[in-house]
Parts: sequence; C-alpha cells; structure tokens
Amino acid sequence: MNLYVRYFNHEHLAKSVDEAIDFLQSIEEIKLESNAANRINTFLNSSNLYPFRLKVSFSNYVLFLKTEAETIEQFKIEEAARKEEKGNHASSIAEKKKSIIEALNEEHVGWWEVALTFKRVLTIPETGKCKYIDTPFRVRLKAISALDAYNRVIDHLKNRPDVDPRSQLPSAKSDKFVYQFVGE
Repeated sequence: MNLYVRYFNHEHLAKSVDEAIDFLQSIEEIKLESNAANRINTFLNSSNLYPFRLKVSFSNYVLFLKTEAETIEQFKIEEAARKEEKGNHASSIAEKKKSIIEALNEEHVGWWEVALTFKRVLTIPETGKCKYIDTPFRVRLKAISALDAYNRVIDHLKNRPDVDPRSQLPSAKSDKFVYQFVGE
C-alpha cells in the first residue's frame, strides 16, 4: 500500500512512511512533531479507508490517502475515474427523485387507495408526558393524482380533533406513504 501525500500544491506518492517523512521535511514551512511518523504508520496499517489529515501548523494540514497506484499519474487517473463514478451515482439519485415526483403528479382521475404511517403524539395520563406512536392510516378516496390524494389525507389528519398537531406526518416521497390507483 502506498501513500499519496499532498500539502497545498506539493504532492508526492510515497512507498513508505520514511519516504513520506522525507518529502514533508523537504518543505520548509512544515514543522513535524516527533510522533508524526508513528501517526502516519498507524494510519497506513489501519483498515481506515478515509483520508488522514496531519496537522502541521495552527490551521494547515497535510493530506494522506492510501492507494495501490505506483505513480502519481496512475493515482490521478484512478481518482478521476472514482469521482466520475460518484458523479454518475449522484445523477442516478436525482433521476430517481425526479421519477418519484413525476409518478406523484401523474393524473388519473378516480379512486385511489392510500396508506400512510405517521408518528402520532399520545399523552400518558399517569405522567402527563407525551410519546410518539407509529399509527397506520388507510383510506380509499377520489382524487386527481397521488399527490392530490396525499394532500387530502394530510388535510384530513390535521383537522381531526383526536390527532395532536405535534404529530409527525410523512412526506409524499417517503416510503411511509403508499398509494395505488384503483379505478374510475
């Protein structure tokens, strides 16, 4: 396992802790503590995959990353590929959210079967304290879309005298809200 070491615009791929220490000592503004080699060695031998930051002044750090790369160029290519893969994952999450919103807004006038689970506030008479209880609610109603059905159910629950206003109602996009178009 090698170490990618970066301090501002100085970077190096070290094959050992001693090589990393030599690189850091070559930068004049860095003053290393006596236990720096032990801390770097502990990071290198740990199962930790996250970057390690070594404080070298009041507000400056040296960044260490574990890598299998043999050269800086190879490391940069691997990092670029990893960042691109991470970007693709983020865009797929955004597409999934967009498809959920589209499904909620899709218009089908007729009967909808809706089920949701909300956190209902109940007061304990003996102590006067409150607790949250998962409460399922299921209904069949006429609506224009799933979002319209959701809004009608939420309005109904908010206006019921037996539902405390402090109760927590789920989002239309959460997995606590389930809907199905039954028919016209």
